[in-house]
Amino acid sequence: MQLYNSLSHSKEEFVPNQPGKVSMYTCGPTVYHYAHIGNLRTYLMEDILDRYLRYSGYDVTRVMNITDVGHLSSDADTGEDKMLKGAKREHKTVMEIAKFYTDCFFSDCEKLHIRRPEVVQPATGCIDDFIKVISALLEKGYAYLAGGNVYFDTSKLKQYYVFHNFEEEDLAVGVREGVEEDGNKRNKADFVLWFTKSKFDDQELKWESPWGVGYPGWHIECSCISMKYLGERLDIHCGGIDNAFPHHTNEIAQSEAYIGHKWCNYWFHVLHLNTTSGKMSKSSGEFLTLSLLEQKGYDPMVYRFFCLQSHYRKSLVFSYENLDNAKIAYKKLIAKIAALKEDGPIDDAVFAAQKEKFLQAMDNDLNTALAVTALYDALKISANDATKLALIREYDKVLCLGLTDAAESSTPEVPAANDALIREIEEQINARKAAKAAKNYAEADRIRAELAARGITLIDTKEGTTFRIEGA
Repeated sequence: MQLYNSLSHSKEEFVPNQPGKVSMYTCGPTVYHYAHIGNLRTYLMEDILDRYLRYSGYDVTRVMNITDVGHLSSDADTGEDKMLKGAKREHKTVMEIAKFYTDCFFSDCEKLHIRRPEVVQPATGCIDDFIKVISALLEKGYAYLAGGNVYFDTSKLKQYYVFHNFEEEDLAVGVREGVEEDGNKRNKADFVLWFTKSKFDDQELKWESPWGVGYPGWHIECSCISMKYLGERLDIHCGGIDNAFPHHTNEIAQSEAYIGHKWCNYWFHVLHLNTTSGKMSKSSGEFLTLSLLEQKGYDPMVYRFFCLQSHYRKSLVFSYENLDNAKIAYKKLIAKIAALKEDGPIDDAVFAAQKEKFLQAMDNDLNTALAVTALYDALKISANDATKLALIREYDKVLCLGLTDAAESSTPEVPAANDALIREIEEQINARKAAKAAKNYAEADRIRAELAARGITLIDTKEGTTFRIEGA
């Protein structure tokens, strides 16, 4: 299996620390609001990695944190604490907010067939672990006290920014432009391990520590939770590409300073889901959640299918038009599967040859787009239906699109008795296409309107025009 490693900027053969066993860490959500579908794309693609490793025979232990404290908008103690922001917005306590949105997150995951990790650990449950590691970093000289806070000293490292080769003057900018600078830092790239002095006087969650009453910085939680459950040598660390800097960079810095050797071998980053106007976020444009998609009539499996048609290392553009295309394709796929019958023994030779194509796609850095192509190819092979169904079930152990279940519960969109109607609609579609080619748009619009009046909706896609019959 070849897997792209963000640390080396290349595909590498995946070799775990222990034969047959994989330790996998996933950066979990900050539970101050619903996850948007961009967040969920990351968890969905991490789920594919998890499932394929298990499918390949590995014993996987996966750990996820829940950030329920200490996630500020920047390392300069600027920008509102996200958990406090959620509590103020809804007039609830921070822990009430954390519980509600944690449950919502895992509800979305269940709908999308995203496996729950073996260990899910809220940050608030590991305060003693954070204090232990921070104390050790102070003793080793990698951290210092300033202004009541504990900071990690990045100048003590041979190389701080490990994911890209930046110049030293670039590294000096530890906070975003326009963000207030923290005067307590020795170096601008330094980051907070523990706050006792914060501009948030009303911070709700605080704990006793050797440095005073306070709360942990964001980055320390992932290092400590990972090491607590997975040890000091981690196989795979996952997350969205926006976490590569500063979050994952800081995790590596503090973890390796603490343990004294390389911490994680493979870094798996999922690129953004963008809208046509730019990167998706909770604060701009329509707040796109899975629940909103459901309200608009989209099955969560349609969104999973939409994501799997693109490689995880490519930015994916979301639009309702693109999602509609995925919905149409998914429904057609289900209809084709529903038409298959268990009609005899499986052709083992054909099965093995076709399965190899799927394995090659997945072994090539989880190329789910080619894996979906292998799914379609399975429907076209010269073999009986039983063999085709066996292949579909096999692939769906990884893709987890619920294909055969959906096929068994589906009903034909248009009854066989309507064959004459289908031919008529197809003739009208061809007539409309000819009218558009002749630039006779009035005639094309007339055909569409006439069909619409009869409850027949035309749907234009890149592959051509399809239709939906009301009530069918």
